[in-house]
Amino acid sequence: MEMDVEMMMTEGLTLDFGPGRDHSQSREEWTRFLDRCRASRLDSDTFDSYVSLLHSKHPLPPSIIADVCLKPYPSNHETLDPRIPRYIQVLSSRKLIDTPSVLKALYKYSTSHMQAQSTGNLAPEDQDGQPPLRWGSSYAAEEVIFYRLTKAVATGHGIKNAGDALEVCKLMAKWMTLFTLASAAFAQDVMGQLQSSQSRDEMEAARAAFVMLLLGICENQTVLSTLSRPLAKNARRALSESLTNFVPSIIQSASQIASRLELFRSETLASFEPVDKKKDATNLVIDDIESTMALDNFVVSDLPNINTRAGLYIYLNAALVGRPLIDDAVLFSYLHNRYQGDIQSTTVDLILASFDVLANAVFRNEGQQASYLLRSYLINKLPLLLATLATQMYPPLSAQFCITEALSQVDTNAFPTLSAMFDDTNNNNTFTDSVRQDFCFACCLHDLIPESSIEGLLGEITYQTLPQAGRYVKHQLVEECMNDPERIQQLIGELDNMDGNVGAVCQALAEVIGRLCHNKETMTLKLLCTQLAKKPLSLDVMLLFDKPITMLHPLCELLDNWRYDEDQGEYQPVYEEFGAVLLLVLAFVHRYDLSTMDLGIRSDSFVAKLLGVGQLNKPLEELTDKEQDHLGRWIQGFFDTESGGLADELLSSCPPQDFYLLVPTLFHQIVLAFCTNYVDEESLKTGVEYLVNTFLLPALVPAIKYMSNQLWIELNHGQEQKAVIRILQLILLTKQGSTEAQTMLSSVVNIIAIPLEYSLRSYQRFDPKSQAIEPLLKAIRDNIRLSRRTASAANNELEAWTSTANGGLAASIRHTLQGFVSWSAHPGLNIMPTSYTHRQILTALKMLGAKRFLHIILDEIKVQTEAGNGSIAHDVATALICAPDVTNMPPPPETAILMDSAHHPYVPPQLRISLRAALKSEAEDCKIIQKSDPTMAEIIVRLYRKVEAQMLMPPPDEAMLHGELANLGLSENAAALGDALAAAAQNDGLGGDEGSMNLDLGNGGSDMGHLGGDPSGLDFGAGDDMFSGLGDGGSSADLLSSWDMN
Repeated sequence: MEMDVEMMMTEGLTLDFGPGRDHSQSREEWTRFLDRCRASRLDSDTFDSYVSLLHSKHPLPPSIIADVCLKPYPSNHETLDPRIPRYIQVLSSRKLIDTPSVLKALYKYSTSHMQAQSTGNLAPEDQDGQPPLRWGSSYAAEEVIFYRLTKAVATGHGIKNAGDALEVCKLMAKWMTLFTLASAAFAQDVMGQLQSSQSRDEMEAARAAFVMLLLGICENQTVLSTLSRPLAKNARRALSESLTNFVPSIIQSASQIASRLELFRSETLASFEPVDKKKDATNLVIDDIESTMALDNFVVSDLPNINTRAGLYIYLNAALVGRPLIDDAVLFSYLHNRYQGDIQSTTVDLILASFDVLANAVFRNEGQQASYLLRSYLINKLPLLLATLATQMYPPLSAQFCITEALSQVDTNAFPTLSAMFDDTNNNNTFTDSVRQDFCFACCLHDLIPESSIEGLLGEITYQTLPQAGRYVKHQLVEECMNDPERIQQLIGELDNMDGNVGAVCQALAEVIGRLCHNKETMTLKLLCTQLAKKPLSLDVMLLFDKPITMLHPLCELLDNWRYDEDQGEYQPVYEEFGAVLLLVLAFVHRYDLSTMDLGIRSDSFVAKLLGVGQLNKPLEELTDKEQDHLGRWIQGFFDTESGGLADELLSSCPPQDFYLLVPTLFHQIVLAFCTNYVDEESLKTGVEYLVNTFLLPALVPAIKYMSNQLWIELNHGQEQKAVIRILQLILLTKQGSTEAQTMLSSVVNIIAIPLEYSLRSYQRFDPKSQAIEPLLKAIRDNIRLSRRTASAANNELEAWTSTANGGLAASIRHTLQGFVSWSAHPGLNIMPTSYTHRQILTALKMLGAKRFLHIILDEIKVQTEAGNGSIAHDVATALICAPDVTNMPPPPETAILMDSAHHPYVPPQLRISLRAALKSEAEDCKIIQKSDPTMAEIIVRLYRKVEAQMLMPPPDEAMLHGELANLGLSENAAALGDALAAAAQNDGLGGDEGSMNLDLGNGGSDMGHLGGDPSGLDFGAGDDMFSGLGDGGSSADLLSSWDMN
C-alpha cells in the first residue's frame, strides 16, 4: 500500500522532525514512525525517502536503530513483521545500521533464549536482571537476515574495518553459544514440550543460514587481518571457546563444514597466538636457532635409499590429476634431486611411470577426459622431456638403450602389440591400443631412436610412418599462421594428433594468440577462440606446454581495453568478436577453477569483475543511472517488438563490457517478469531467440550461473524457480539458431554443466514429482564429463573413501599407502600399478588437514619399518609430500610485478598449510618427540631430510634447457629463457616453503566449492554465489511496472 506525506498527516502521524534533545526522545520518534510504517504497510521506496528525513532530525546510533526495528512489543511478540527485513535492507544501504548492530539486536530478542531457558541455561546478560521480552518465533526472520548478511560480507560491504571485525567476532561467539544451548534443549525435549517438530526444523534452518554467515566471516580478509593482531586476544579466545562447543552440534548435519570450522579453530586461530607470551623477541630468536641446531644435529640410523617405481608414479599422477602442472624446470630439478644425476635410471623410470599412469587411468575407467590427456602427455610431451635428458647422455649410454630397457618392462597386456589388437580374445581399449607404436615414432621424430629400430622395439612389423611434414618448428608455424589464418584452424585440428608434433603446435598457438592480441586482429582471434572453446580436451593438452597466464593474460588485457572505433559501422560483429574471446577465457577459468592471479590481471579489470560478482544480480537501487538506462534498453530490445529489437543504436550505446556485467540483473528481471505475467510465453520465446544468436551466446554463461544459483535458494521455491526452469528449457531443449550457434551453445553448456546439474538435482529433491528436470539433465549429460578438470572428487568416490571399514577416510589412505609399498616391494608379481587417484590425497588433505594427514603417513611408515619395508615406505611418503597440489598453488611468479589501480603491489593469497610445512613443524620439535617416542622422532627427521633434499630447487642445468628449447625451435632465445626459467624456479609453488596457512572453506569445482574469483574467498557451489538472489524482494520488480507487452 502506498502512503504519502499527506495521508500520514491525515491519519494523525505527525512526525516531529525537530531537533532531538536526547536518545530517549529520538528513540520514541523512531518507534512511532516504525509503528505507523508497519500499520500502513509502507513500501521500501517510500520508507527510504522518509527515513533520511527522520534521521536528519532525530539521529540515533546504529545499535539503537537496529534495536527499535527488531524489538518485540507486548501487542506483537510472536513473529517479526515481514516488512522489517526490507526496512533493515534500506537502513543498511543508507549506512544507518551495520552488521554488528543487526547481529546484536537479533541476538537480544532471539527465540533461542527461551529454548535455552527451558533447560535452566540463562544467557550471561539475563542472569543479573529481568530478561527482555523476546519473540515467540524469530527463526524465519533470522534465516532471511543471516543470508542477507552473508551476501553483504561476501561482497565486502558487511565488515568494513577492524572495529566491525572485532565486534562481529564477539557477537558470532555469543550466537554460537546460543545455538548450542538451543540445540541441546531440543535434544533433551523428548516429550515434545517445545513443539519440537516444527520449532526444531525452524531452528535448524536458521542455524544453517548462520553457519553460512560464520563461514564467510571466518574467511573474510578484514576479519583474519584483525584477528592476527594482539588487540584481538579476547575475540580470538571467545571464538575458540564457542567453536569448541558449537562444532559438535552440527557435525551430524554438516560434517564437511564442521571439519572446516574445526580447522579454522585449531590451525588458523592457533597460528595467531604468540608462541610464548612470556618470552621476548630475543628469546624467540634463540629458540628458533636452538630448534634448527637440534634438527641439524639429530642423529638417525641410515636406511638404504631406494627409488621405488611408485615414487615417480605418484608425482606424475599428482601433476596430471587436474590442471596439468608439468613445469619443465621444476620437473627436471626434482628428477635430478631424486636420482642424484643418474640419467639412465631417471629416463627409464620416467618412461615406466608415464605408461603406468595411463594404464592406471584406463583400468580405473577414468573416462575419455583423463585418458586423452595422459595419452597426449605420453606421446607428445614425454619425448620432448627425453630429448632434454638425452643431452646429458654420453657413450655408451644412449636414449635408444634407455627406451629399449623401459619398453621391455611395459606390460603388453595393458599396451598390446599391433597383432594383439586384432585378437578377438583380447579386451582392448582404444586409449592404450597402438600407444607403444605411437610413442616409438614420436621418439624417432625427435631423433631419440632410428626408424630402423622401431620394429625391433615392438617385436613385429609396423605400417606406421613419421609425419609427412617432418618435425615442426615453432617459429615457422607462427609465421605460417600470421600469413595465413586458415593455417590456425588446421593447427587447432592437429592438437588431437598423437605424433610428437603437438608441443610445437601448442606453443605456436600460444604465441599467435599473443601477437593477434597485440595487433588487435580481432576477426582472426574470433575464429581461433571459437575453435578452441569448443574443444575443452585440447585445452588440457595446451597446458602441457604452456602456463595459463601465457595465453590468457593478453586475452584479458584485450577484453579490458576493448573500445569502439570512432568510425565504427556495425556493432553486432564487435559483440561477436568480443564474445568469442571472452568465451575462451571463461572456458579456461571455469574448467580449471583459475583465479584472477592465475590470469595475471588486476582486481579492478573487467574480467576480474565478471569473475568476482558477474553472476550476482544487483538491486535496482544500487544501479547507476547509466546502468538503469542500459537495462531498460535491453529489456525493450528483447521483448518490445515495436522498439526495433536489438538495433545498432542499442549496441552502440552499451559497450560489451557493460552488457556482460549487467546480464545477471537482466535475467533477474526477466525471471520476475515471466513469473508475474509481465512477459508471456511468446514474448519469452522471442527474447530467447535473440540470446541464442552467436553475438550474444557467451552471455549465457553468467546468465545460467545466476539461474543455477536461484534454484538453490529454498526460500524462493515457487514461481521464480518455475520461470527459471522454463527459460532453461527454451535454451537447452529448443534447437534454435544456426549450426554455428548450436556449436557455440555446446561450448557454453560445457562451461556451466556441473553447477547447473547440481542445481537441477537440488530442485529435483525439493520437487521430486516435477517432470521438467530429467529432460534438462539428459540434455547436458554429455557436457558434464567435459565441464571441469579441477582434481575434485566425485560424490561416489567420496562416499567410497569415507565408508572404508575401521576408520573411514583415514583408513582408505592407509590402504593406499600399503598398496604402494606392496607394489614396490614385489614389482615382479604386480606388473600392473596399484589402483590410485591423487584426488583421494587432495580430498583427505582438505577434510583432515595437513597435520592429521601427516600423522597417518608417519604411523604407516612406522608399521612398515617394523615389517622390514622402511626404505620403500620412506620413498612413498616422500613422493606424496613432494607431489604438487593443484588445489593449493601460489600465483605465477609473473604476478609479482602486478599493481592495482592505486599502484600498490598485490599481496598473494594465503595458502593452506602443506604436508611439507606440517612435516617441517614436526621435525623442529624432534627433541620433544624423542622423549616420548624415539622411533617416531627418528622417522620424522629422516623423512624431513629426504623431502627437503628432493625439493631443493637449484638453477636448472643450462645444457638441459638448451636441449629442450632446441627441440621446439627456440634455440636462439635459449639463454634468455633459460635465465627466466631459473629465476622462476626459485619462486615456484613446488619449491617454496609454505609456512602460511588459511581456512579452506571451498573446493574448486566441487559441491560447496571455494571462492571462484570472489574477492571474499567464499564460494557456495562450483564457483557461484548461491545467495545472489537475496536482494530486496520489494523493489526488484519495480521496473516491470513500466512494461506493456500487450
